[in-house]
Amino acid sequence: MSSLSVVSNRILYWLMAILSLAVTLYGLANVMPAIGDFRIGPFEMVFFRATFFALCALVVMLGIFRKSDGSLAHRVVSAMAAIFTLGMLWSAWSFYQISSKLDEAMFLFGAREMWIALIASAGALFFCWRIWGVPVALLGLFGIAYMATGHHWPGMLQTINTGVTETLAQNLLYSLDSGILGSTFSIVITTVFPFIILGAVLEGVGAGDSMIRIAFSWMRRTAGGPAHAAVLSSGLFGTVSGSAVGNVVGTGVVTIPMIKRRGFTPNFAGAVEAAASTGGQIMPPIMGAAALVMADFVGVSYLTVIIAVLVPAIAYYASLFAMIVFESRRLGIRTGDEGDNGVERPTRQDYLNLLLIFVPLGLIVVLLITGLSPSGASISALALLFPLSFINPAVREKPIKLVQSLCAGGRTFSQLLMAIAAVSIVISALSVTGVPLKFGILLSSLVTDSLMLSLVIAAFCCVVLGMGMPTLPAYVTVATIAIPAMQQLGLEPLTAHMFVFFIAVASAITPPVAIAAFAAASISGGGPIGTSVQASKVGVMIFAIPFTFAFNPLLLTVEQAGAEFVLLSWLWLLAKLLVGILLVATALTGFDKRVLKIPEILVRLVAAGFLFAPGMFMDQIGVALAVAAVLWHRRADCKMYCMKVTG
Repeated sequence: MSSLSVVSNRILYWLMAILSLAVTLYGLANVMPAIGDFRIGPFEMVFFRATFFALCALVVMLGIFRKSDGSLAHRVVSAMAAIFTLGMLWSAWSFYQISSKLDEAMFLFGAREMWIALIASAGALFFCWRIWGVPVALLGLFGIAYMATGHHWPGMLQTINTGVTETLAQNLLYSLDSGILGSTFSIVITTVFPFIILGAVLEGVGAGDSMIRIAFSWMRRTAGGPAHAAVLSSGLFGTVSGSAVGNVVGTGVVTIPMIKRRGFTPNFAGAVEAAASTGGQIMPPIMGAAALVMADFVGVSYLTVIIAVLVPAIAYYASLFAMIVFESRRLGIRTGDEGDNGVERPTRQDYLNLLLIFVPLGLIVVLLITGLSPSGASISALALLFPLSFINPAVREKPIKLVQSLCAGGRTFSQLLMAIAAVSIVISALSVTGVPLKFGILLSSLVTDSLMLSLVIAAFCCVVLGMGMPTLPAYVTVATIAIPAMQQLGLEPLTAHMFVFFIAVASAITPPVAIAAFAAASISGGGPIGTSVQASKVGVMIFAIPFTFAFNPLLLTVEQAGAEFVLLSWLWLLAKLLVGILLVATALTGFDKRVLKIPEILVRLVAAGFLFAPGMFMDQIGVALAVAAVLWHRRADCKMYCMKVTG
């Protein structure tokens, strides 16, 4: 690399760092609560949305510039990024000029405003393509096309022609309720943004390595060894990052080689890490961005969401532990001390570093219980974390790490905002064309009383839309389309949204486009498709649990889920869930005390299905089949033992 290239790359680095830090500070100032009589934000709404969008576009553009290797293709992409950024800056200025006047007088949108809105949309979709891949961009492109041509479509898909020019201009850009800078933008800024910054700082203060060392130490004498450590560390790390791929990259580089060394296949090693990392998005208290948006959509407190998701999240991680146990038995891996696994034993400092995670997270829970908003709780935790981070000698030695983590948070959110822009286009298209209502009517005409079929259709849509996409866009899109129909069939809003949220999270390990599994495969050396298939098998309960609480809302614990809390019924439900998890784990690994025959596997899967279904009659069948499966297995074991003794 020439000296000129080095200098230009360094300049780009500092420009990007400064702008990323500006995004972070500007966004935090907008949601910062008042301190006595002192208040920085919130800023005037139209001005803030326009300027924040412009800052994020600049950050993303610089990120594309930095990735350029000087080849012709990269130079073309960089030139397009610069052109689209200029268009987006112009669009932001136009949005501020026009939207600030909409409250004062009616404004007639013309061709000029339509083309400005299309330029802003094209820029956002271009950046989505470069950051998140083709699926997100295509989804937004389809939304624009349907919005413009819907009045030409046949049958139920046909929309009312209200004028393409005004429809595109208002619903893509100039409305404060819909479009790129609409209500979804507002929700993400006020609720999700502070948590993303908190997660970036939690990662930056250096407790992640300590978590991995402690997890390996605690699990070194289990048969699964590093596989169990991967589940534990990824669960803890996931409460911080809220990103499946980020979790895989953050912990998998250490855990996956250790899992392979223990005797597991590369595909299984990657699958365990991918499944465990994906579960981080459902692990309280931070979870993923979609959970924060869900609380706002449903109209419940974020604390209610945390309580509701707690049992399903723990059950999911218990299922991962069970899958590893029976896979270890199948492969003949014995319990042993993993002292030579290449991971250093935890020190006193490692345990002290855990305070950097659990104290801020504990503060968030306490503040949510006392009634503070999620953004207020996250900002308070962030304020505590800065002085607390000096517990770590690495932070004391280089305090600049804190500033770097703020920059990383701003950069991460700028990239996420481009995906939010794309999904906002889709939401606007669905809203203006009435697709959710039509989908609900169509679904009701197909299945009058079948909640199961409705859930299967919603799950399928969520998996398809989630292929290669972040969880938040997948969740918001499917929620907009499918949830009204699900509610018509009797599901409470919280239960319906939680169902879609879980399946959207699960799309990260669902083939053929399983981004978390693909990331894990790149580390393990396994096949991407093979790893994603294994990850779907290892993490199968993330698909089964949503159907369970859809039919048994008591599992979500809170009244808003649609079931009155009765302790004995709740405990019985947990017992059924635990037995079902063990039955599924043994059936899918094909091993319990010995290899299971196909009839035994089928009986266990059917028994688990009955246990997950609602109703006392179903419970009785499930329990009877479970007991029969266990006795069948034990009888065969006893028979083999007697033959050995007498032989």
